[in-house]
Order: sequence, then C-alpha cells, then structure tokens
Amino acid sequence: MAVYTEISDDELIKFLLEYDIGEVLACKGIADGIENTNYALATTAGAYILTLYEKRVCSADLPFFLALMDHLAGANIPCPTPVRGKNGSALHHLSGKPAAIVTFLEGEGTRQITNDHCRQLGHALACLHLAGANFTPARPNSLSVEGWRVQLEKCNGRVDEISPGLEEFLHGQLDDLSSQWPENLPTGIIHADLFPDNVFFRDNQLSGIIDFYFACTDMLAYDIAICLNAWCFDADANFDTVKARELLRAYQNVRELNKAEIAALPILVRGASLRFAMTRVYDWLYTPIEALVTRKDPLEYIDKLRFHCGITEPDDYGLEIR
Repeated sequence: MAVYTEISDDELIKFLLEYDIGEVLACKGIADGIENTNYALATTAGAYILTLYEKRVCSADLPFFLALMDHLAGANIPCPTPVRGKNGSALHHLSGKPAAIVTFLEGEGTRQITNDHCRQLGHALACLHLAGANFTPARPNSLSVEGWRVQLEKCNGRVDEISPGLEEFLHGQLDDLSSQWPENLPTGIIHADLFPDNVFFRDNQLSGIIDFYFACTDMLAYDIAICLNAWCFDADANFDTVKARELLRAYQNVRELNKAEIAALPILVRGASLRFAMTRVYDWLYTPIEALVTRKDPLEYIDKLRFHCGITEPDDYGLEIR
C-alpha cells in the first residue's frame, strides 16, 4: 500500500455516488507498502479501504483478485470483501485509474512475531489453500523464475549501486534456481505475499488476511516458503526453527504435505528469497522520490538468500517428517 495518486474532495464525492455506502466522513492516505494507492475511508455506513490500482498491477487481473476475495470471504477466510456499486460491479474508475472499495478488517499487523503467531498463520494458510481449491479462475504467477529474470534485466546494470558484486551473485542464483526449480507439485491458489503486515491480529487472535494483489495459481508449498522467509527470521537474519516448526506443524494439521513437497522445500525457500530480493532491488533503484511510500531494504532478502544457500535438507527448516 502507498499513495501515488492524490484525489480531490470533489472527485471522491462524485465517485461515491456510484455506491450505496453513505456520505464521506474522512479519507486518509495509507503510506505502508509499495504497490497501489490506498486510502482509509470512513462513511456514514462504516469503514472501508479505497484502492486505486497503479501501473504495476495489470488491469486485466483485477477481476480475478476481486472475485478471489469474494470467494474466500464466502468460505469463511477472514479477508476483505469487495463492495459492489449500484451497477453490481466491484470495479470502478477514479482519477483515471481502476479503483475498488473493500470492507475494513479490524486488527493490525504484528512487529513482534511470536511462536503462537506462526502457529495461527500456518493454520490460516492451509485453510486458505483448501478454500481456494474450488475457485475455478486461474492466474499464472508472473513473478516466478522467468519473472525474476525480467526484474533483473530491468535494473539495467545498476544492481551494484546497492552492494558491490551483487549483480553477479544474483545472476548466478537465478541460473542455478532455474535449473533446479521443481515441477509437478500440488498447485492451487496462493496468496504469494503473506508478510506480517498483511496478516491482522486482534486480541492476539488472527483476524484478517489482506492484500491479495499478488495472488495467483502456483505451487502451494511455494506459499509456505514465502511465509518461512517472512515470519521465521529475527532482525539479525537468524532463522528461528521453533517458529518454523510451529508454522509447518499447524499447516500440516489442516493440509498434509506430500513427499515431493517436503523434498522441494529448500529450493522453494531459496527461490522465494530471490523473488523478494529482486523486486526490492528494483523498487530501491526506481521508486519515485516524490511518492509517499516506504521502500524496503533489498539486503534483508539477500542475507536470507545467502543463508538458504547453505541448506540442503528440509528438516533444517523445522519440518517434522511424517
């Protein structure tokens, strides 16, 4: 989330005439994240999130994202529900950009991750995967192996501005992962961006999952790999096997991993590190200075990638082989 597009009071009032959610009380920009323009919207009918979709999000994918949130909310996954306008559509336009309003979820992300947070996350992730099993639309993962290569090429040889020798290292990792990337693992709908700021807790209970704008059809175990990176490292880039064990155990209590998924876990976690390293490298170099946005340090994920290069066995991640 971020603010790239400012909207005027008159624009907002006119836009809300397309909905039946009352009159505006307040509308404030949200600076977290980097993908879209987001506002916390309060009306006489309640609280909402207003999103304007920026250039990185393909407009052709928006019906998929909004339909997925509708589907998951209907399956009791705690996620935002798109608000339909008077014309029956959840997708509209504001300031010349696609826009949507979704329901507001109570709670907030956590900065002090505990073992219990990881346990609740593992359970929720498995439930999400099962709930998505009968969602028939599909969307390929544009940020899988070939997408990482595209990101690296778009950096135009500037990667070493972040750290000397980094570009050669990333090229080597990309080539190695491309040759080892697994195939024929169970696939389905994955969130693909389930970081702590996208999971809300209220009174220490998981209350919501947000930001489905990377959701796609890919290997279910890859979603787990993303979560291991995002939730199971401390501030000094030390991997916490206890947190990982809680996450994986809770996941498997709902959906058990097969032998191929278990064997592939080290390469998937390494690939998930490279994926976020690459997008952070690009954003670090090219995010507009004037944008109200929080850039994320790419070296955090470079450190995680280097750690994973030394891991070969899935039980090193706290996985209990069943």
